[in-house]
Amino acid sequence: MPAKHPKVAVLLAAYNGMRWIEEQVDSIVAQSSVDVTLYISIDPSSDGSAEWCEAYAAKNQRVIILPDVGRFGGASSNFFRLLRDVNIDGFDFVAFADQDDIWHADKLERATLVLGSGPYDAYSSNVIAFWPDGRTRLLDKAQPQVKWDFLFEAAGPGCTYVLSNRLAVSLRASILVHWDRLQGVSLHDWYFYAFARSHGYLWYIDPKPSMKYRQHEYNQVGANTGLKALLARYRSIQDGWWFCQVLLIAELVGHRAAWLRSSGLGLHRRQLIRLSFRAWQCRRRFRDKLFFFLVCWIATITGVNAA
Repeated sequence: MPAKHPKVAVLLAAYNGMRWIEEQVDSIVAQSSVDVTLYISIDPSSDGSAEWCEAYAAKNQRVIILPDVGRFGGASSNFFRLLRDVNIDGFDFVAFADQDDIWHADKLERATLVLGSGPYDAYSSNVIAFWPDGRTRLLDKAQPQVKWDFLFEAAGPGCTYVLSNRLAVSLRASILVHWDRLQGVSLHDWYFYAFARSHGYLWYIDPKPSMKYRQHEYNQVGANTGLKALLARYRSIQDGWWFCQVLLIAELVGHRAAWLRSSGLGLHRRQLIRLSFRAWQCRRRFRDKLFFFLVCWIATITGVNAA
């Protein structure tokens, strides 16, 4: 009698990904020791992505293309749509996939073993970033979780996330309630992590890489490495985007600590000062704790996004 494998719904958001999507889809349907069904939601594309996906699905019953519902304008809205519209009843786990990566053959096997054998409801992992010129780099996201990190960062790339059905159902309910306001959330993986942690679900960040994380000019976020990435992060803080996302996500997950309450679109200077001295509780990596501390003080002194 064949062994019963965990049933995993993999939710993939696609947009103009024809150059990479075949390699990604092949790596998903070839996952070892799990029973995969791949659901693809395609933001209207002009490069033949939709036609290729339809042809692939016609030959593979484990691949299902969701109906066209118009333009999303970003990956986050597409992922929210996937979790809202896919019927996850009957699946043991729900995973998320980008269109341009390459999964290790045991990615889902390892994740489901962790989730099935311990207290955890969510899994993510380190990744190996790779560039067209052959460069590779380990992206380490597996530092110990701290008290408030989920309000200020994701658990790592959302394409590594695997959730228990119990958590996925609860998350879907929150998406239905907050659908309109969630359109203002730019990073779905940050919201998913914040929702899980703020509602008492335990999250495991695996130090072992589970996939190759492709880097190219169209990455929405990509690898956070080098001076260019640091400057981009600073600009997102300088223009108020990051603080607004923190406040919106904190409100949506029902976790408005007193020192995070907003005044208009920003934080009071005194709240930023208090926040700076909680830096060790707000980010996982030491470098990011230091950066967080400095950013709070720069925002306090310059008045950036402060009331």
